[in-house]
Amino acid sequence: MQTEDFQIEVPREMIAQEPATPRDSSRLLVLNKKTGDIAHTYFYDLPSFLEEGDCLVFNNSRVIPARLRGHIDGSPMDEVVIVLLKKVDELWESLVEVGEVKERQIIDFS
Repeated sequence: MQTEDFQIEVPREMIAQEPATPRDSSRLLVLNKKTGDIAHTYFYDLPSFLEEGDCLVFNNSRVIPARLRGHIDGSPMDEVVIVLLKKVDELWESLVEVGEVKERQIIDFS
């Protein structure tokens, strides 16, 4: 299994910017493997979908507060958002949300 197996395109407006309040009111998509039916529900409904013998895996990872917003070459039209994911030696693995950033372009974060 590769991480690429889990990469999907999600519309930007569908990506949560802050946790749901209360936390258990976050949305939950449920796939019935027997019928293929999909249910859109909420996390507080999770116990109703569990059966004896099910395995529940908890992900206790945290998102680091590292979102940088800037503009390419100072242009207010060319906004760039860089999300820092993981530090690798002296560099950061990151996601860049912009049409295109070319090598050696200056990004102004002021």
